[in-house]
Amino acid sequence: MPDPVALRSPRHLAFFDFMFTRFFAKHMRALRVARWGLPELPEGKPAVIFANHPSWWDGVAFMLLYRRLLPERPLFTPMDAAALEKYRFMKRLGVFGIETGSARGSVAFLRVVEKVLANPAHILWINAPGRFSDPRERPVPIAPGMIRLPEMAPEAVFVPLALDYPFWTERKAEMLAAFGTPIPAATLLEAPREARSAMLSDALAGVMEKLSADAIARDPTAFQTLVQGREGMGGIYQAWRRAKALLRGERFDPRHEQRAETAP
Repeated sequence: MPDPVALRSPRHLAFFDFMFTRFFAKHMRALRVARWGLPELPEGKPAVIFANHPSWWDGVAFMLLYRRLLPERPLFTPMDAAALEKYRFMKRLGVFGIETGSARGSVAFLRVVEKVLANPAHILWINAPGRFSDPRERPVPIAPGMIRLPEMAPEAVFVPLALDYPFWTERKAEMLAAFGTPIPAATLLEAPREARSAMLSDALAGVMEKLSADAIARDPTAFQTLVQGREGMGGIYQAWRRAKALLRGERFDPRHEQRAETAP
């Protein structure tokens, strides 16, 4: 398996951060992080950020969150090897392929993780369920390989990350995120393997429930906005509304619901 640490390219990361941000702004309303759920990672320890897996957008979420909140902590994330061959450029971004559904693939994955997390600056971002799962599914599924990760990196911390994509008042969905309290690998290692899955599931579910409450409240001021997408309907109708406001000498607001939002 190619070495993801050696393949990672800061130049490629900067370019594709620009491209991902542009793509996001076109198709989503905003990336928001709960103010109570900003990441607080201890220095000098590698980290495993384990997230739920509700959407195709999760990989984009990883990249945008990493570049804006933890840019000094290099990102590495696994992806199905067959799928990665369709997006080979992602190998330059810290993405590495894994062969799913085989013992050989599991062993290779753990070896790569061990090498990645040997550097205390590195972070492994991973979708804990190992498959797409609805954010309302309980218990939150945890892939079998997750319970072995503390053994590969006993000095690491494990940080739950909740992701949600609700529609509020605009035609585009929100990308909502919140990080939970870091769990030392040593705490997980104190428990037998069969108990670790429940510990990770419960920790992730707790953050997901709290984020869900904020999503239901639909209050943008409860979040820090990291990326703002394009507002309004777009097209001819929005152009007509803009011209109408200009003729009246009014400031044009493209939003469907015009409510105050605090600055990022």
